[in-house]
Amino acid sequence: MTYTIDEKIDLKALVKVSREHEQVEISENALAKINHSRKIIEKLLSSDRAMYGINTGFGAMATVKISPDEINELQSNLVRSHSVGVGPFLDDEDVRAMMLLRAISLSKGYSGVRVEVVKQIVDFLNKGITPVVPSQGSVGSSGDLAPLAHVALAMMGEGDVFYKGRIMKAKEALDLEHIKPIKYEAKEGLALTNGTQAMTAVIALSLYDAKILFENALITAAISIDALKGSTTPFDPRIHELRPYEGQKYVASKILEYMEGSEIRASHVNCSKVQDAYSLRAIPQVLGAVKDSLDYVEKIVSVEMNSVTDNPLIFEDDVLSGGNFHGEPIAFAADFFAIAISELGNITERRIDRLVNPLVSGLPPFLAEGKAGLNSGMMMWQYTAAALVSENKILAHPASVDSIPTSAYQEDHVSMGTIASMKARRVLENTSKIIAIEAMIGSKAVRIHKPLKTGKKIEPIVDLINGKIKDVKGDHYMKEEFEEILKIVKSQKMRRMVE
Repeated sequence: MTYTIDEKIDLKALVKVSREHEQVEISENALAKINHSRKIIEKLLSSDRAMYGINTGFGAMATVKISPDEINELQSNLVRSHSVGVGPFLDDEDVRAMMLLRAISLSKGYSGVRVEVVKQIVDFLNKGITPVVPSQGSVGSSGDLAPLAHVALAMMGEGDVFYKGRIMKAKEALDLEHIKPIKYEAKEGLALTNGTQAMTAVIALSLYDAKILFENALITAAISIDALKGSTTPFDPRIHELRPYEGQKYVASKILEYMEGSEIRASHVNCSKVQDAYSLRAIPQVLGAVKDSLDYVEKIVSVEMNSVTDNPLIFEDDVLSGGNFHGEPIAFAADFFAIAISELGNITERRIDRLVNPLVSGLPPFLAEGKAGLNSGMMMWQYTAAALVSENKILAHPASVDSIPTSAYQEDHVSMGTIASMKARRVLENTSKIIAIEAMIGSKAVRIHKPLKTGKKIEPIVDLINGKIKDVKGDHYMKEEFEEILKIVKSQKMRRMVE
């Protein structure tokens, strides 16, 4: 399969190219748009008009006019001077997503670059050359200057790249693939570095993973409800029609679907308990709000992935300076994402506590086996979940409320969108582990009710999870077992099993 640049990209297509290394091509229509935009730039260069970043300096030096014979050097200098990222490197998939999104933006015909520039990005993607991009250094406006500059630097044959499993000099990788380093001309260095593709790539890939995790979290929640002999009454559709949020209705219907046919539920349907704790009873309201939030984030990310975000923009016989590079929409969305996913972990940890807490569970203390007191069972997994939840609460503080002026007050308000996206991913990773802990403990707890079975759809998942845990009486080291369950929780396997 090949992804063709000329289409509206979605999360699935982004993942295909960034993670699965699907090949990329540029459509004839996109090539025509790129060429047309470049001709406008070349025509305007013959005039005496000052055009930001084309024949002027950058940022606070926008008033400095550049002589015609130095215009190309200006672009290469921009890329070198802006390649100042520090810290851990972005993952291969993040950089590949950045490159694809940048190529798509440039191909819309408003950036004034030559076709050779976009083809160089596509060659990097298709040949598996991934620029080394440090994760720190972007304030999210003017776009992701530093991260994108490291990509543009490698396209010049400078800096470092990942290639065939190791880091090497960009020039060496280009030589091995018979690709010539590109020499930037007017507007091109600026067009490559001025955009929101780093923050967008990171939150887009995180969102794709979050949607999988969310569906699996509904399954683990249903397992815990049954293990704790919770009621299905709070999921009655009549309740949710009176507060008809789409997410709330969706979650309630899924929980009912997963618990259908539960022998455990049938065994206590007329018990004396009046109401369950909020972490069970309010699952539709809390997880429904999480789903609605993720749906909102997806709308924002979809717009951003298909937008033109550099500056200035090239229109027919006109060059317009604006602020499409400002990352505020993504910054808000990434912060909202972090808050929602943090709450997913928060309510899950409360169910984990109930599963191991003998004061409320109705189950053996800490689900321990063997001699009482000698074995601690699952007690410490709740500690781990609590630590992850606490870390998430710190990370969920919004980055977008901060701004530090840059470039001598010319760029006096920035978005911090890349920081928002990066920490949102950390929240997602933490929450994935929390959901895996619930899957592990909930599945173990359900089997305490044997021979009674849980819901027909989730019974095989309980078997799957428990099958990853060693059949050992008493305490034992569980690192490998947990990692296997974490892989399942992050994958689409559970969802496919209940479809």
